[in-house]
Amino acid sequence: MHIGTKTDRRGVPRGSLQGEPGHNRFWEGFRHGIPIGLGYFSVSIAFGIKAVSGGLTPFQAVLISLTNLTSAGQFAGITVIAAGASLLEMALTQLVVNLRYALMSLSLSQKLHASVGTLKRCVIAFGNTDEIFAVASSQRGSLGLRYMLGLMTAPIFGWSLGTLTGAVADTLLPDIVRSALGIALYGMFIAIVVPPMKKQGSVRAVVTISLVISTAFYYIPGLSSLSPGFVIIICTLAAAGMGAYLFPLPDEEEEIRDNPEKESLGAEREKGEKP
Repeated sequence: MHIGTKTDRRGVPRGSLQGEPGHNRFWEGFRHGIPIGLGYFSVSIAFGIKAVSGGLTPFQAVLISLTNLTSAGQFAGITVIAAGASLLEMALTQLVVNLRYALMSLSLSQKLHASVGTLKRCVIAFGNTDEIFAVASSQRGSLGLRYMLGLMTAPIFGWSLGTLTGAVADTLLPDIVRSALGIALYGMFIAIVVPPMKKQGSVRAVVTISLVISTAFYYIPGLSSLSPGFVIIICTLAAAGMGAYLFPLPDEEEEIRDNPEKESLGAEREKGEKP
């Protein structure tokens, strides 16, 4: 498949999948998105609590969830807001934390049908979260706009409704209950990080590096005075950079040379994808 962003006269990116879309029913996408929406609801309660505790109103918290739809970016943003950091720090933090979505959108664009034009792809990119990307990428065949809109609907509503629930609960529940619900935030990150840490030593190393750098910024005089926004940016870039240097991914040619069976499997897969 052609990986590019050039468009033809209709505004359709070149290299898009032709023929009939393999998946283009709204309710099929909606059904696939229900488990994601339920998971988002439970996790976003913690965001709603944290947002209101940081000084935002329930309306502002829900508005952030409706217009951003990025868990890591929103939690990082609340930390920056609570610290009274500048808009520049906020912009840089969001750029670094959410940069992965650009790569995921580029990859997902290769699964979209030719009927999905550039403007429609921008709409899909808004809701292209980690989980939505994983579900969409796992589908066989091309994807149409209606399927992607259905896949996005339940997660968007689940995340926003959970945020509203947490924001309202923060104003009504006693402190001890709010503290207990706030643990869900740490549980979410543990659930994301621990499974790949068990399987890959490179992930364990990157997590350890980030913990060491973050601890240094917290305890070392001089470094501890740096604003949280820049600390997040520095820790992210430093840990990712050291991880890329210490554990580079092998080139495709090296993988084939080390595992000749992979080349034959790839050839068979390409034959199966051709009409």
